[in-house]
Amino acid sequence: MTTKLKPTLGALHLWGIAVGLVISGEYFGWSYGWGVAGTLGFLITTLFIAAMYTCFIFSFTELTTAIPQAGGPFAYSRKAFGDTGGLIAGMATLIEFVFAPPAIAMAIGAYLNVQFPGLDPKYAAVGAYIVFMGLNILGVKLAAMFELVVTILAVIELLVFMGVVSPGFTMSNFVSHGWAGSAGFSLSSVSGMFAAIPFAIWFFLAIEGAAMAAEEAKDPKRTIPRAYITGILTLVVLAIGVMLLAGGAGDWRKLSDINDPLPQAMKMIVGEHSSWMHMLVWIGLFGLIASFHGIILGYSRQFFALARAGYLPHGLAKLSRFQTPHRAILAGGVIGIIAIFCDGVNLQGMSLTAAMITMAVFGAIVMYIMSMLSLFRLRRSAPELERSYRAPGYPVIPAIALVCSVICLVAMLWFNPEIGGLFIAFMVAGYLYFLSTKSRRDDVANAEMVLESE
Repeated sequence: MTTKLKPTLGALHLWGIAVGLVISGEYFGWSYGWGVAGTLGFLITTLFIAAMYTCFIFSFTELTTAIPQAGGPFAYSRKAFGDTGGLIAGMATLIEFVFAPPAIAMAIGAYLNVQFPGLDPKYAAVGAYIVFMGLNILGVKLAAMFELVVTILAVIELLVFMGVVSPGFTMSNFVSHGWAGSAGFSLSSVSGMFAAIPFAIWFFLAIEGAAMAAEEAKDPKRTIPRAYITGILTLVVLAIGVMLLAGGAGDWRKLSDINDPLPQAMKMIVGEHSSWMHMLVWIGLFGLIASFHGIILGYSRQFFALARAGYLPHGLAKLSRFQTPHRAILAGGVIGIIAIFCDGVNLQGMSLTAAMITMAVFGAIVMYIMSMLSLFRLRRSAPELERSYRAPGYPVIPAIALVCSVICLVAMLWFNPEIGGLFIAFMVAGYLYFLSTKSRRDDVANAEMVLESE
């Protein structure tokens, strides 16, 4: 048996992880939603998704505090639905957290390429993996402190962006062609709103990853609710503010299919050579770095938890002398670097970045559904669990999160059949491997029983 992860993180660290995991979504990715829904259609989609996430986090926090384990959703679903339930949630979470980092790394490479045109964005992305995998291996306290610093800088930068562009904001710019490129609302506008769901989810994707640091949290029953609730409120305010002000800065259609919408929106207001513009490009990297670094922490803990439970090779659960799952960190990095060099692969006419965002969202939505089902199941099957935090408005608030998640999954499958099919193929492959590991899982369970009896 491996040792448990060491609890060293406070509420502020966890807030930094929760917000930092997500904050790159405010810098890029979301503007693809304008390309399919327009500004007004995407605003409605974003408000729907913001409501879903708010209900989800207020409910998910009950699970995180009752079962503070590195596996997060995997641990909750396994307790609620057994090994197969754990597999579904664990695989979905792994897909989410393994496919999001290469998309962010490629955006980091694109930002650096703006400043250094001779630098190949792919090699810059690989360099980012090497640096931040190394930082995660050196210890969670160091990694969390770095995450907190860059997250605070990224939040400040978004506030600066909003302050600089607000004088040039006009509502007429924002609403022009706002219904999927048309001036008026029509049935095609509704189609565009559903198609934009993955890009609205990108605003908030991965906030649940802080649950995977719960085993390393001091007093998780108090610190986790504080971190999650303040985190989701921070992100909702930033997402709505950034989207409104960027859309009203000029012709939003010029921002709808690019990876750097904020610098380009600021350019419309202050010009290309403004010092504000250069500051945004440089400090904007902090938002990307915060999410990239935080998601490495997230995927490594998921690999670690699955391996510790016997779902993956046991070697991935080994800890380094810094008490970090170094092999799990490296495993996710290898997959991400391979994905980076698959640039040029075309799925559904999307860029590789957009396709990886969509794949990560598929994993997230399945995990959200499993988590809410686990909440309902555990309320009945495990009333003895110590619940220092209870979901407010139960069962209505969790039900809203569950229904919204199901709607999102159906819409995603309808509008993304190729990527949805690939996601299902990954899940089936995971299940086939799962069937071959029963003896290993039994050995782990027997060892746990022996330890508990001693």
